[in-house]
Amino acid sequence: MRDALMSARRITLDGRVQGVGFRPFVYRLAHAHAVHGWVYNDAGSVLVQAEADEPVLERFTAELISQAPPLARPHLVRSEPVAPEGHRDFCIRESHADSRPRIHVPPDYFLCDDCLAELRNPQARRYRYPFINCTQCGPRYTIIRSMPYDRPNTTMAGFPLCPECAAEYGDSMDRRFHAQPLACPVCGPRLTFQQAGSVIEGNEAALAACVAALSRGEIIAVRGIGGYHLLCDAANATAVASLRTRKHRPHKPLAVMVPLSGEDGLDWARRLASLDTAQAALLIDPMRPIVLVPKLPNTPLADNIAPGLNEVGLMLPYSPLHHLLLGDFKRPLVATSGNISGEPVLTQPEDVEQRLGKVVDGCLHHDRPIQRPADDPVFRLVAEKLRPIRIGRGNAPLEMRLDMKLQQPLLAAGAFLKNTVALAWDDRVIVSPHIGDLASPRSRQVFQQVAEDLQSLYGVRVERIVCDAHPDFPNSRWAKTTGLPLMHIYHHHAHAAAAVGEYSLIEPCLCFTWDGVGFGEDGTLWGGEALLGRPGAWQRIASFRPFRLPGGELAAREPWRSALGVCWETGSRCAGIESNPLLHHAWQNHVNSPLTTAIGRLFDAAAALTSVVTNASFEGQGPMQLEALCREPREPVELPLYKDSNGLRRSNWAPLLQMLMDTGTTAAVRAERFHSSLAHTLLAQAQWARRIHGVNQIALAGGVFQNDVLTTQVRELLLADGFNLYIPERMPVNDAAISFGQIIEAGARLRRGL
Repeated sequence: MRDALMSARRITLDGRVQGVGFRPFVYRLAHAHAVHGWVYNDAGSVLVQAEADEPVLERFTAELISQAPPLARPHLVRSEPVAPEGHRDFCIRESHADSRPRIHVPPDYFLCDDCLAELRNPQARRYRYPFINCTQCGPRYTIIRSMPYDRPNTTMAGFPLCPECAAEYGDSMDRRFHAQPLACPVCGPRLTFQQAGSVIEGNEAALAACVAALSRGEIIAVRGIGGYHLLCDAANATAVASLRTRKHRPHKPLAVMVPLSGEDGLDWARRLASLDTAQAALLIDPMRPIVLVPKLPNTPLADNIAPGLNEVGLMLPYSPLHHLLLGDFKRPLVATSGNISGEPVLTQPEDVEQRLGKVVDGCLHHDRPIQRPADDPVFRLVAEKLRPIRIGRGNAPLEMRLDMKLQQPLLAAGAFLKNTVALAWDDRVIVSPHIGDLASPRSRQVFQQVAEDLQSLYGVRVERIVCDAHPDFPNSRWAKTTGLPLMHIYHHHAHAAAAVGEYSLIEPCLCFTWDGVGFGEDGTLWGGEALLGRPGAWQRIASFRPFRLPGGELAAREPWRSALGVCWETGSRCAGIESNPLLHHAWQNHVNSPLTTAIGRLFDAAAALTSVVTNASFEGQGPMQLEALCREPREPVELPLYKDSNGLRRSNWAPLLQMLMDTGTTAAVRAERFHSSLAHTLLAQAQWARRIHGVNQIALAGGVFQNDVLTTQVRELLLADGFNLYIPERMPVNDAAISFGQIIEAGARLRRGL
């Protein structure tokens, strides 16, 4: 009777359905409903043959979506009637790759609650095993060599399963059913600790040696999921100072990993910082990012963790190894990227020993290969929402949907700083994890690897490269070597397109693109622009008074140069900053003194003129410390809006100089007035644009808008005046979004035949 009433459906699902235990879930759901048939991976999709009575199939199909595993994000592509094949059971078949790819590469996941409980259970087989995982947790992006996501296609292929693990892998009722990174102390990766020529093998012995070294105030390189961290005692100011000296990182803030403690895991975090509800939720999110949060006074943290700032970057342990280290150490650890500053995080033991050998006192290695690096993501509360500063392990590769369908696959080479790569085809765009600055050979090597890996993993070969219009960026030079057709996109057009593209805005938009410097259409260095229009059709309608940067690129690390530039431009005396006659002569003759409108450099000038930062050890130090002084909005200085000889409206920053150099007022008040003045200047430009062009949609893009004090005031002023405001939430506003913006801009231009 059952056979006579039997129906069958062929169900196709895509989305995040690989690396999240989706096929085992389908298997268990089918058995729960007495559905017969099969399931398999097919080049990124999951195909299901389901045979049962029609009402059962209806419920089964609906629950494939509604009851999916927590990490899965399935999308029902189709469910179509087919002829029954007469199956008497339900099975998982071997993966196929014989249809058009619809691949979704999963990011790396944190340690789930079930595995954490097992890690802490002395009776469990994987008690204190540093590489415990299941279908709902563990590494993904950093171990996948090719798709489909099966163990032979990962770096775990070199670890054959022991009989007990093989039994779990094949048991449909076990949460490790088809868990590809499956491992245990018998058959899985192992730890070794190296120090002063000695090697300590064995997980427990290596862990104990590492914790002992950290307790002595030493600096240890620890291999994690996406690369190495440099760890030291976060309460030991001497250890932190030593790390800073050895890594040549005197001021840049250091992230802190805190033990998981208390009912919600955040007891230690609350001892160090003031957390609001959203920040607390993000800290314990499966992404496990670094979250910038307000520091509390008189905490156990060393004062030199984040000098000159009122925030600290906190994160919780996300791998079993981190849980063991923090649990044994019992207090916070500095956990900064194991790299040469600006480069991608190091992944190989030999590279750490060669390049960081003089930085660290020892290394905790493991033998699970890392296929590609992935640094930690970073979030900050800006204008009342938590927004990404960096994407990486846990949330990248990041997929975005396009509001257009591309006619050919594109690869965007991104920016020079904070580089990411974007791959796009059809209506999909994939943005890589943070790569870094492309100044070093290793950064460029990783950039090329990621560009190739994305194409390989997603089964897409690009037909056109999109790159920055700057004539000498290394990623633009690489693009030329591919032999593929190129499309050059101006830096700030990409910024504007990224902000508009995230929200799929259709009506014309006024996008303020404020950042450091980027090559502009007129050959000058832009960075304070108001662009009107839409992707593929931007018109620069407003900017700031330009000034020359004495020393050019050196100004990014030497704010005093920007201060001299604005003072010389106006004929003002630059109080507190010595003038160099040779430099002034070069500036007068326009030698290595490019014109710029960059708000980022104007922030640098303000930091130097207020004596907050005159020499910076990292880009952005001056603006960050200037912001940290602010407590409340102040009376703004009005900046006149004038029309230049080309008809472009420009705001004149010159009235700010006297206020910034007024030593009769505290640096904090001057910083507050500076921020308020820029916020009101943006409002004035927006109001002028609305009167003349009728535009009411505003978007913000560029690294300056990572500044919460400025962006919050801008938001309040614009909303109070009736504007519609869009600030990116999925992509950073900084240069990490350039690759995404290049895709949006290129797609729009190609659609219009440009």
